[in-house]
Amino acid sequence: MPGAGKTSIGRRLALRLGLPFLDADAEIEAAAGLPITDIFARYGEAHFRDGERRVIARLLAGPPLVLATGGGAFADARTRAAIRASGAVSVWLHCRMATLLKRVAGREHRPMFLNADPAEVLERLMVARHPLYAEADIVIACSDESPEVTTRRVQQAVEGWQPPIRLSVPLGERGYDILIGEGLLARAGALLAPVLPTRRVVVVTDDVVGPLHLPTLRAGLAETGTAILAEITVPSGEASKDIGVLHRVLEQMLAAGADRRTAVLALGGGVVGDLAGFAAAVALRGLPFVQLPTTLLAQVDSSVGGKTGVNLSLGKNLVGAFHQPRLVLADSGTLGTLPVRELRAGYAEVAKHGLLSGERFWRWCEAHGPALVGGDREALVTAVLESCRLKSSVVAGDEREESAEGGRALLNLGHTFGHALEAECGYGGMLLHGEAVGVGLGLAASLSARLGHCSQELPGRVIAHLQACGMPARIGDLPRRFSATALVGRMRKDKKAREGALRFVLLRGPGEAFTAGDVPLETVERLLRDEGCEA
Repeated sequence: MPGAGKTSIGRRLALRLGLPFLDADAEIEAAAGLPITDIFARYGEAHFRDGERRVIARLLAGPPLVLATGGGAFADARTRAAIRASGAVSVWLHCRMATLLKRVAGREHRPMFLNADPAEVLERLMVARHPLYAEADIVIACSDESPEVTTRRVQQAVEGWQPPIRLSVPLGERGYDILIGEGLLARAGALLAPVLPTRRVVVVTDDVVGPLHLPTLRAGLAETGTAILAEITVPSGEASKDIGVLHRVLEQMLAAGADRRTAVLALGGGVVGDLAGFAAAVALRGLPFVQLPTTLLAQVDSSVGGKTGVNLSLGKNLVGAFHQPRLVLADSGTLGTLPVRELRAGYAEVAKHGLLSGERFWRWCEAHGPALVGGDREALVTAVLESCRLKSSVVAGDEREESAEGGRALLNLGHTFGHALEAECGYGGMLLHGEAVGVGLGLAASLSARLGHCSQELPGRVIAHLQACGMPARIGDLPRRFSATALVGRMRKDKKAREGALRFVLLRGPGEAFTAGDVPLETVERLLRDEGCEA
């Protein structure tokens, strides 16, 4: 804002960092050979903003420097995009009205203050610009302190700034980024603004996650003037992935005034992500949506790849659509609020990715899995990063799971068994998805060994690791008995089955997975009986 001290703080910061300082307005005047007021008067603001953007982009493409932009520059969407694309760190000096009024005293000759009340001018600019300035990487609250104090605080913030880890899911026009880091919900408005068509959203969450994280998300969206048309809360748990719940979500969403440019934000775990994503896919034939995963399972798996859907009594995810998000914000801070059981259940997907990735990541899982389920922050971030890296590469190569063999289908390792166990338990919370997948991993490894595809040691290695992490790893570890016949019947209805034939993802070893549709039924049934199922 005028009077914030961009030039004075910028010069001092440049001296401290040993970098040159430039003022964008001065560079523009030098390039044009005219004062900025004359450029505005002769050619209009649109012409000026276009030239301003080109000058700023040229300066940021050169050697490192400290650059003070004009107050209107960052308010221009294309200039903000150019600054982000350059990799520069943007800092907003956020001053209160009283401070600015003192500093602009005597500037009545400036065009914006001619024949006007400075307070009214500043108030108008604040309303228009503050939501846009909030997209800056760093926000420094400035007061009447000395310039040296402010400069020191800016320097500390810049030197300590850690951008979120950014991974790309390269799907052409449908491509998007995954951001991983601490405190992303509090910055949600700034991070979402560049990828959403409007600043109007609907939030879908559940009755456990909402009280924990919705206030932070509200505040983060409010900073950039993003309006929440509706906050829709569903019961937590797999039972909410239901046609009836989907219908209620759609009714509330559209009754609140959502249109085709309104984004749907999925705040929660895999259930909320699948449900809200499917609602976004079918409402008005498709709304933009964003994944804000708050569980380990959602951050490492379900939030990436665009699979959305709900369950039927016949089985899991039998109704759904491929609908890619515009962005995935994986706030690692939310993982600290997870119950131990949820953290362990989410770890099953990490272990799956370890087996799919190869010995390096699988050995990392064996070494760090127990610490991760104990809440180790560094291990959690590594698990999310490595899992998302694997999944984004697989999704990019086979987005809609159309590969005849391998491809995205390999991500279903352990899921044929796991989905059958879940369906038999009825989605009431007796068995979590991740727990079912963990048991499924042990069964998939055991089936692979029985068929002679992998070493006889691998199943024991998988089962022992899951047990070391405190997870159920065998059917006998689950709180009820199962029928082998009933489980096989569930598998026949699994969406991965082809013409009634069961399909499994099997292992030759870590990093050597493949799909098989010729597994003898009697071998599967014998394995299930040997693991404690009734005939």
